[in-house]
Amino acid sequence: MTLHLVKLCVGIDRLQDLRTWQAKRLDDLARAGRVAELCHKTKQMPRRRAEVLDGGSLYWVIKGFICARQRILDLKETAREDGSPCCGIVLDPRIVETRAKPRRPFQGWRYLEAGEAPPDLTASDDGAAEMPPGMREELRALRLID
Repeated sequence: MTLHLVKLCVGIDRLQDLRTWQAKRLDDLARAGRVAELCHKTKQMPRRRAEVLDGGSLYWVIKGFICARQRILDLKETAREDGSPCCGIVLDPRIVETRAKPRRPFQGWRYLEAGEAPPDLTASDDGAAEMPPGMREELRALRLID
C-alpha cells in the first residue's frame, strides 16, 4: 500500500521559489560534474520504507498549506557535509501542484496516508490551474480559495 511523506518547505514563500531553487541546484550539480539528482536530506530514515517506495510522494507544505508533491524515487543512507549520517530522499524533478490543504507546523517529516493526500491540481478545478501561480498563491494566502 502506498504511503506518502509530508514536510515543511522551510525558507520558501512560494511554490515558484521551490521550482527555481531546485532547478538551480540541479544546474549547479551538473556543472560540478556530480550526479544531478534532487536529494533532500533529513535526519530519520522512514521505518515504513517499502510502503513509501511503492509509489509514494513527498508533499510540500508552503506557508501553511500542502500545495505540491514530488514522487519519491529512492530513500538512501547518506551523510551531511559534517559527516553525520542522515536519510537522503531522492525526488523526481517534476513538481506536481496539488489542491491546497491546510497543515499546521511540525518538525521533520510525517507520514501521509494515500487517502488523506490532496488531489493533484487539474484544469477542471474551477480554473485554478490556469491562474498565474502568483495570483493563486495570493488568493490562497487571503483564504479566498483553497
